[in-house]
Amino acid sequence: MESDKKDGIAAPNKNIFQSSFTKIQTSIMETMGMGKTATISALILIALVTVLIVFLFVHSAPPKTIIMTSGDDDSMFYKIAGKYAEVLARNGVKLKIIKSEGSLENLQRLSNPSYRVDVGFVQAGLAKGQKIDKLVSLGSVAYEPLFIFYRGTKPVELLSQFKGKKLAIGPDGSGTNYLATAMLSMNGIEPEEPPEAPTELWEMDDEEAAQDLLNGKVDAVFFMADSASSQLMRKLLHEPGIHLVNFTQADAYTRRVGYLNKLVLPKGAIDFGKNVPDQDICLVAPSVELIARDDLHPALSDLLLEAAKEIHGRATLFQGRGEFPVPLEHEFRISDDASRYYKSGKSFLYRYFPFWMASLINRILVVFLPIVLILIPGLRVIPAIYQWGTKMRIYRWYRQLLTLEQDMIDRMDTSKQKELLARLDQIEQAVNNMKVPASFANQFYVLRGHVGFVRARLMERTASS
Repeated sequence: MESDKKDGIAAPNKNIFQSSFTKIQTSIMETMGMGKTATISALILIALVTVLIVFLFVHSAPPKTIIMTSGDDDSMFYKIAGKYAEVLARNGVKLKIIKSEGSLENLQRLSNPSYRVDVGFVQAGLAKGQKIDKLVSLGSVAYEPLFIFYRGTKPVELLSQFKGKKLAIGPDGSGTNYLATAMLSMNGIEPEEPPEAPTELWEMDDEEAAQDLLNGKVDAVFFMADSASSQLMRKLLHEPGIHLVNFTQADAYTRRVGYLNKLVLPKGAIDFGKNVPDQDICLVAPSVELIARDDLHPALSDLLLEAAKEIHGRATLFQGRGEFPVPLEHEFRISDDASRYYKSGKSFLYRYFPFWMASLINRILVVFLPIVLILIPGLRVIPAIYQWGTKMRIYRWYRQLLTLEQDMIDRMDTSKQKELLARLDQIEQAVNNMKVPASFANQFYVLRGHVGFVRARLMERTASS
């Protein structure tokens, strides 16, 4: 009983669908002068194009969530990521922040296709040995100075002076660890040294390293903003007996290592009253790049760069106003979308409309307009081809009628008369069996009239022979 009810409901719906489809088909046939096959082909084409438009429209929409890999809880990277989240939220985009050990882990995540992440902060100089062909840079957003704190009364200006000491070089996976190891190696200090004068390199958390420095368990610690907090470094700058390495060879480092920059921490910049530091301190610093995967949506690229401009464009202790972001190219190529942004700013739509509205209009222009421009000529071609084919079918029988009339001019005997009459019967039968749209009714009936005209002439010739 229930099955009958379902069938009873389904049958009317099916009939309504068939009736509607037949009406549409008939309307197109009569309007555009097409046959059933051509009409169905046109309807199939329209349906396929409609599905394609819907797919591209949905697929081309910028994601509403971006995943960013940042740094540890108290790191500058993590705090900056929070500022990005605030700016993006104003435009209806959610930023999901994932904590990490720092730059190196960020790069490893970005270069791993199976790891779900879109962008991240990466310290310049870490790309060696990493697979980066699918990654692009949105530009450098800040300097990340290397701070080396040490105990003692004797000034340290050369890293080679740390030979045989206990050094905390930052947690594994951090940019601090990578840069510290590289710079110590340039000064002849390797992880594995002769046992008579070993230099101990400890990979440890920044808070623990700072406490061990204060307690005398280590001789020096290396800090950078990707893993260490600014409060921790300020604390050490104020601590009696703890000093900051003054890189007197900073110029040489920047000449030898292309991704390093020389910075100066001015005398008294941390505390005017206590004159901290008590002299100008030269530092070396790689830049921090905003790295993304190369399939990042162009609209999100612009949005991230707008956020970077707002967050990093302010004057700070180590940079002037408007100095960042900047398209400095090191190991990573600057993305095409970022290059366009740096040259001309946001695109027209995103400049004058809210993000969601600009995105919608842009998708309409990018998806609908080209397809419509292709679809309209395509739909015009189909009836034109069909009409041409129908005319060729009609002209074919006209050609045979003309040939038959030419054969009637010559003298005819009984056998030839029968042959011509048989040929005319075949032509007439084929014409009567033709299926043509209503728009060709006039030409069709004219053709049938001409068949009758030729038959009348043939009968006259037969009677007169």
